[in-house]
Amino acid sequence: MENGFRENHNNNKSSAMDAFEKLEKVGEGTYGKVYRARDRATGKIVALKKTRLHEDDEGVPPTTLREVSLLRMLSMDPHVVRLLDVKQGQNKEGKTILYLVFEYMDTDLKKYIRSFRQTGDTVPPKIVKSLMYQLCKGVAFCHGHGVLHRDLKPHNLLMDRKTMMLKIADLGLARAFTLPMKKYTHEILTLWYRAPEVLLGATHYSTPVDMWSVGCIFAELVTNQALFPGDSELQQLLLIFRLMGTPNEELWPGVSKLMNWHEYPQWTPKKLSSAVPNLDNAGLDLLSKMLQYEPAKRISAKKAMEHPYFDELNKDCL
Repeated sequence: MENGFRENHNNNKSSAMDAFEKLEKVGEGTYGKVYRARDRATGKIVALKKTRLHEDDEGVPPTTLREVSLLRMLSMDPHVVRLLDVKQGQNKEGKTILYLVFEYMDTDLKKYIRSFRQTGDTVPPKIVKSLMYQLCKGVAFCHGHGVLHRDLKPHNLLMDRKTMMLKIADLGLARAFTLPMKKYTHEILTLWYRAPEVLLGATHYSTPVDMWSVGCIFAELVTNQALFPGDSELQQLLLIFRLMGTPNEELWPGVSKLMNWHEYPQWTPKKLSSAVPNLDNAGLDLLSKMLQYEPAKRISAKKAMEHPYFDELNKDCL
Protein backbone atom coordinates (compact mmCIF):
# COMPACT_ATOMS: atom_id res chain seq x y z
CA MET A 1 0.00 0.00 0.00
CA GLU A 2 2.64 2.53 1.09
CA ASN A 3 4.81 1.76 -1.91
CA GLY A 4 1.98 2.64 -4.23
CA PHE A 5 2.06 6.13 -2.76
CA ARG A 6 5.81 6.44 -2.68
CA GLU A 7 6.27 5.48 -6.32
CA ASN A 8 4.00 8.28 -7.45
CA HIS A 9 5.61 10.69 -5.08
CA ASN A 10 7.56 12.62 -7.68
CA ASN A 11 4.70 12.91 -10.09
CA ASN A 12 3.46 16.42 -10.41
CA LYS A 13 -0.21 17.23 -10.29
CA SER A 14 -0.71 17.11 -14.02
CA SER A 15 0.63 13.61 -14.55
CA ALA A 16 -1.57 12.25 -11.76
CA MET A 17 -4.46 13.94 -13.51
CA ASP A 18 -3.60 13.17 -17.13
CA ALA A 19 -5.29 9.85 -16.57
CA PHE A 20 -8.67 11.55 -16.11
CA GLU A 21 -10.73 14.08 -17.93
CA LYS A 22 -12.73 16.18 -15.45
CA LEU A 23 -16.31 16.53 -16.61
CA GLU A 24 -17.96 18.57 -13.87
CA LYS A 25 -17.90 19.25 -10.18
CA VAL A 26 -20.62 17.17 -8.56
CA GLY A 27 -20.19 18.29 -4.99
CA GLU A 28 -18.15 19.49 -2.09
CA GLY A 29 -17.53 16.61 0.25
CA THR A 30 -16.51 17.17 3.83
CA TYR A 31 -12.99 16.47 2.66
CA GLY A 32 -12.72 18.30 -0.61
CA LYS A 33 -14.21 18.64 -4.04
CA VAL A 34 -15.78 15.75 -5.91
CA TYR A 35 -15.75 15.60 -9.70
CA ARG A 36 -17.36 13.39 -12.27
CA ALA A 37 -14.53 12.36 -14.56
CA ARG A 38 -13.69 10.02 -17.39
CA ASP A 39 -10.85 7.55 -17.14
CA ARG A 40 -8.98 8.21 -20.39
CA ALA A 41 -7.64 4.67 -20.55
CA THR A 42 -10.97 2.85 -20.29
CA GLY A 43 -13.55 5.54 -21.01
CA LYS A 44 -15.20 4.64 -17.71
CA ILE A 45 -16.96 7.37 -15.74
CA VAL A 46 -15.64 7.71 -12.19
CA ALA A 47 -16.01 10.04 -9.21
CA LEU A 48 -12.79 11.82 -8.30
CA LYS A 49 -12.42 13.04 -4.77
CA LYS A 50 -9.66 15.52 -4.26
CA THR A 51 -8.26 15.75 -0.73
CA ARG A 52 -5.57 18.02 0.63
CA LEU A 53 -3.27 16.37 3.10
CA HIS A 54 -2.16 17.67 6.45
CA GLU A 55 1.39 17.41 5.46
CA ASP A 56 4.25 16.19 7.51
CA ASP A 57 7.75 15.72 6.14
CA GLU A 58 6.95 12.17 5.21
CA GLY A 59 4.53 13.01 2.43
CA VAL A 60 1.40 11.01 3.07
CA PRO A 61 0.52 10.79 6.77
CA PRO A 62 0.14 7.26 8.15
CA THR A 63 -3.42 8.03 9.27
CA THR A 64 -4.33 8.72 5.65
CA LEU A 65 -2.70 5.48 4.54
CA ARG A 66 -4.70 3.63 7.17
CA GLU A 67 -7.91 5.31 6.10
CA VAL A 68 -7.29 4.47 2.46
CA SER A 69 -6.46 0.84 3.12
CA LEU A 70 -9.56 0.69 5.31
CA LEU A 71 -11.66 2.16 2.49
CA ARG A 72 -10.14 -0.33 0.07
CA MET A 73 -11.03 -3.20 2.35
CA LEU A 74 -14.57 -1.95 3.04
CA SER A 75 -15.29 -1.36 -0.60
CA MET A 76 -15.27 -5.11 -1.15
CA ASP A 77 -18.84 -5.00 0.11
CA PRO A 78 -21.43 -4.42 -2.64
CA HIS A 79 -23.18 -1.83 -0.46
CA VAL A 80 -20.14 0.36 0.09
CA VAL A 81 -19.08 2.62 -2.76
CA ARG A 82 -15.96 1.18 -4.42
CA LEU A 83 -12.59 2.84 -4.15
CA LEU A 84 -10.99 2.00 -7.49
CA ASP A 85 -7.67 3.76 -7.21
CA VAL A 86 -5.63 6.35 -5.39
CA LYS A 87 -3.40 8.84 -7.16
CA GLN A 88 -1.04 11.30 -5.64
CA GLY A 89 -0.07 14.66 -7.05
CA GLN A 90 0.96 18.17 -6.07
CA ASN A 91 -0.95 21.41 -6.33
CA LYS A 92 0.57 24.75 -7.38
CA GLU A 93 1.93 25.37 -3.89
CA GLY A 94 3.66 22.01 -3.96
CA LYS A 95 1.30 20.58 -1.34
CA THR A 96 0.47 16.91 -1.66
CA ILE A 97 -2.95 16.13 -3.04
CA LEU A 98 -4.57 12.74 -2.99
CA TYR A 99 -7.11 11.86 -5.62
CA LEU A 100 -9.40 9.06 -4.53
CA VAL A 101 -11.02 7.42 -7.53
CA PHE A 102 -14.45 5.96 -6.76
CA GLU A 103 -17.01 4.25 -8.93
CA TYR A 104 -19.55 6.79 -10.16
CA MET A 105 -23.19 6.48 -9.08
CA ASP A 106 -25.85 8.49 -10.83
CA THR A 107 -27.90 9.67 -7.88
CA ASP A 108 -28.24 9.63 -4.12
CA LEU A 109 -31.05 8.96 -1.71
CA LYS A 110 -31.59 12.66 -1.03
CA LYS A 111 -32.25 13.38 -4.71
CA TYR A 112 -34.29 10.20 -5.04
CA ILE A 113 -36.61 11.16 -2.16
CA ARG A 114 -36.86 14.71 -3.52
CA SER A 115 -38.04 13.39 -6.90
CA PHE A 116 -41.02 11.75 -5.14
CA ARG A 117 -41.74 14.83 -3.08
CA GLN A 118 -41.94 16.89 -6.26
CA THR A 119 -44.56 14.62 -7.82
CA GLY A 120 -46.46 14.22 -4.54
CA ASP A 121 -45.93 10.45 -4.58
CA THR A 122 -44.35 8.31 -1.90
CA VAL A 123 -41.59 5.76 -2.45
CA PRO A 124 -43.28 2.37 -3.07
CA PRO A 125 -43.17 0.21 0.11
CA LYS A 126 -41.31 -2.57 -1.74
CA ILE A 127 -38.56 -0.17 -2.74
CA VAL A 128 -38.35 1.27 0.79
CA LYS A 129 -37.86 -2.27 2.05
CA SER A 130 -35.18 -3.11 -0.49
CA LEU A 131 -33.24 0.12 0.12
CA MET A 132 -33.47 -0.29 3.89
CA TYR A 133 -32.21 -3.86 3.70
CA GLN A 134 -29.24 -2.79 1.57
CA LEU A 135 -28.49 0.03 4.01
CA CYS A 136 -28.58 -2.33 7.01
CA LYS A 137 -26.38 -4.77 5.13
CA GLY A 138 -23.78 -2.12 4.28
CA VAL A 139 -23.81 -0.76 7.84
CA ALA A 140 -23.52 -4.29 9.28
CA PHE A 141 -20.47 -4.86 7.09
CA CYS A 142 -18.79 -1.64 8.27
CA HIS A 143 -19.61 -2.33 11.92
CA GLY A 144 -18.40 -5.92 11.54
CA HIS A 145 -15.02 -4.51 10.50
CA GLY A 146 -14.84 -2.07 13.37
CA VAL A 147 -15.82 1.01 11.42
CA LEU A 148 -18.36 3.64 12.47
CA HIS A 149 -19.70 5.90 9.76
CA ARG A 150 -20.97 8.67 12.08
CA ASP A 151 -22.45 10.74 9.27
CA LEU A 152 -25.12 8.58 7.66
CA LYS A 153 -27.68 10.69 5.83
CA PRO A 154 -29.57 10.41 2.52
CA HIS A 155 -26.96 12.53 0.76
CA ASN A 156 -24.25 9.96 1.62
CA LEU A 157 -26.21 7.02 0.25
CA LEU A 158 -25.50 6.69 -3.43
CA MET A 159 -27.86 4.90 -5.78
CA ASP A 160 -27.97 3.44 -9.23
CA ARG A 161 -31.43 4.18 -10.67
CA LYS A 162 -31.27 1.27 -13.11
CA THR A 163 -30.50 -1.49 -10.64
CA MET A 164 -31.80 0.26 -7.47
CA MET A 165 -28.52 -0.64 -5.77
CA LEU A 166 -27.71 1.47 -2.72
CA LYS A 167 -24.16 2.11 -1.55
CA ILE A 168 -22.76 3.90 1.47
CA ALA A 169 -20.35 6.73 0.63
CA ASP A 170 -18.28 9.30 2.51
CA LEU A 171 -16.68 6.80 4.81
CA GLY A 172 -13.72 9.15 4.84
CA LEU A 173 -14.51 10.10 8.40
CA ALA A 174 -14.91 6.58 9.59
CA ARG A 175 -12.19 6.17 12.13
CA ALA A 176 -11.89 2.53 12.99
CA PHE A 177 -13.22 2.31 16.50
CA THR A 178 -10.83 0.39 18.62
CA LEU A 179 -11.32 -0.43 22.26
CA PRO A 180 -11.01 1.43 24.51
CA MET A 181 -13.22 3.95 22.74
CA LYS A 182 -11.50 7.19 21.85
CA LYS A 183 -13.12 10.50 22.58
CA TYR A 184 -14.75 11.84 19.45
CA THR A 185 -15.54 15.36 18.50
CA HIS A 186 -19.08 15.61 17.28
CA GLU A 187 -18.90 18.52 14.91
CA ILE A 188 -19.39 16.27 11.95
CA LEU A 189 -22.88 14.90 11.79
CA THR A 190 -25.76 16.58 10.04
CA LEU A 191 -28.07 17.44 12.91
CA TRP A 192 -31.20 15.75 11.53
CA TYR A 193 -29.74 12.25 11.73
CA ARG A 194 -27.67 12.79 14.85
CA ALA A 195 -28.19 10.38 17.75
CA PRO A 196 -29.42 11.83 21.05
CA GLU A 197 -26.35 10.63 22.98
CA VAL A 198 -24.12 12.66 20.63
CA LEU A 199 -26.39 15.72 20.93
CA LEU A 200 -26.24 15.36 24.71
CA GLY A 201 -22.46 15.40 24.65
CA ALA A 202 -21.52 11.75 25.11
CA THR A 203 -17.83 11.41 24.32
CA HIS A 204 -17.77 7.63 24.19
CA TYR A 205 -20.15 6.31 21.65
CA SER A 206 -20.27 3.42 19.29
CA THR A 207 -22.21 1.63 16.54
CA PRO A 208 -25.69 2.57 17.86
CA VAL A 209 -25.10 6.16 16.66
CA ASP A 210 -25.29 4.86 13.10
CA MET A 211 -28.45 2.88 13.84
CA TRP A 212 -30.24 6.00 15.05
CA SER A 213 -29.37 7.63 11.71
CA VAL A 214 -30.63 4.54 9.87
CA GLY A 215 -33.95 4.88 11.73
CA CYS A 216 -34.27 8.55 10.74
CA ILE A 217 -33.52 7.65 7.12
CA PHE A 218 -36.13 4.83 7.25
CA ALA A 219 -38.86 7.25 8.39
CA GLU A 220 -37.86 9.77 5.73
CA LEU A 221 -38.04 7.15 2.98
CA VAL A 222 -41.58 6.32 4.06
CA THR A 223 -42.92 9.88 4.44
CA ASN A 224 -40.64 11.94 2.12
CA GLN A 225 -40.03 14.25 5.09
CA ALA A 226 -37.17 14.39 7.55
CA LEU A 227 -38.31 12.95 10.87
CA PHE A 228 -36.44 15.46 13.08
CA PRO A 229 -35.46 18.51 10.99
CA GLY A 230 -33.80 20.58 13.72
CA ASP A 231 -31.70 23.64 12.95
CA SER A 232 -29.80 23.82 16.24
CA GLU A 233 -28.63 21.20 18.70
CA LEU A 234 -31.26 22.27 21.20
CA GLN A 235 -34.11 22.30 18.70
CA GLN A 236 -32.93 18.91 17.42
CA LEU A 237 -33.23 17.46 20.92
CA LEU A 238 -36.64 19.04 21.51
CA LEU A 239 -38.01 17.61 18.24
CA ILE A 240 -36.82 14.16 19.34
CA PHE A 241 -38.24 14.56 22.87
CA ARG A 242 -41.59 15.77 21.54
CA LEU A 243 -42.10 12.54 19.60
CA MET A 244 -40.21 10.01 21.70
CA GLY A 245 -40.97 11.55 25.09
CA THR A 246 -38.46 13.42 27.27
CA PRO A 247 -35.92 10.84 28.47
CA ASN A 248 -35.20 10.32 32.16
CA GLU A 249 -33.07 8.00 34.27
CA GLU A 250 -35.78 5.35 34.16
CA LEU A 251 -36.06 5.35 30.37
CA TRP A 252 -32.34 5.84 29.80
CA PRO A 253 -30.03 5.14 32.76
CA GLY A 254 -27.15 7.63 32.87
CA VAL A 255 -28.80 10.24 30.64
CA SER A 256 -28.73 12.99 33.27
CA LYS A 257 -24.96 12.54 33.67
CA LEU A 258 -24.28 13.46 30.04
CA MET A 259 -22.40 16.69 29.53
CA ASN A 260 -25.14 18.70 27.79
CA TRP A 261 -28.01 17.47 29.94
CA HIS A 262 -30.34 20.19 31.29
CA GLU A 263 -33.86 20.20 32.63
CA TYR A 264 -36.02 19.94 29.54
CA PRO A 265 -39.75 20.39 29.01
CA GLN A 266 -41.54 17.15 29.87
CA TRP A 267 -43.27 15.42 26.98
CA THR A 268 -44.89 12.00 27.05
CA PRO A 269 -44.06 9.63 24.19
CA LYS A 270 -46.31 9.71 21.13
CA LYS A 271 -47.00 6.71 18.92
CA LEU A 272 -44.47 6.42 16.10
CA SER A 273 -47.40 5.85 13.74
CA SER A 274 -48.43 9.47 14.33
CA ALA A 275 -45.19 10.60 12.66
CA VAL A 276 -44.92 7.78 10.11
CA PRO A 277 -48.55 6.99 9.33
CA ASN A 278 -48.04 4.98 6.14
CA LEU A 279 -45.71 2.34 7.61
CA ASP A 280 -47.01 -1.17 8.37
CA ASN A 281 -46.78 -2.73 11.84
CA ALA A 282 -43.64 -4.74 11.16
CA GLY A 283 -41.96 -1.58 9.85
CA LEU A 284 -43.07 0.43 12.89
CA ASP A 285 -41.69 -2.29 15.16
CA LEU A 286 -38.30 -2.19 13.42
CA LEU A 287 -38.26 1.62 13.46
CA SER A 288 -39.01 1.70 17.18
CA LYS A 289 -36.07 -0.67 17.79
CA MET A 290 -33.77 1.68 15.84
CA LEU A 291 -34.98 4.75 17.73
CA GLN A 292 -34.42 3.46 21.27
CA TYR A 293 -33.00 6.10 23.58
CA GLU A 294 -30.61 3.81 25.39
CA PRO A 295 -27.82 3.07 22.88
CA ALA A 296 -27.27 -0.47 24.23
CA LYS A 297 -30.94 -1.28 23.57
CA ARG A 298 -30.89 -0.05 19.97
CA ILE A 299 -31.08 -2.86 17.41
CA SER A 300 -27.83 -3.70 15.61
CA ALA A 301 -27.59 -3.60 11.81
CA LYS A 302 -27.06 -7.36 11.72
CA LYS A 303 -30.12 -8.03 13.87
CA ALA A 304 -32.16 -5.55 11.85
CA MET A 305 -31.53 -7.63 8.71
CA GLU A 306 -33.26 -10.58 10.40
CA HIS A 307 -36.33 -8.53 11.39
CA PRO A 308 -39.72 -9.83 10.11
CA TYR A 309 -40.19 -6.54 8.21
CA PHE A 310 -37.75 -7.94 5.63
CA ASP A 311 -39.33 -11.41 5.48
CA GLU A 312 -41.02 -11.11 2.09
CA LEU A 313 -38.03 -9.41 0.48
CA ASN A 314 -36.21 -11.45 -2.14
CA LYS A 315 -32.74 -11.16 -0.60
CA ASP A 316 -30.94 -13.32 -3.18
CA CYS A 317 -31.04 -10.57 -5.80
CA LEU A 318 -29.37 -8.22 -3.30
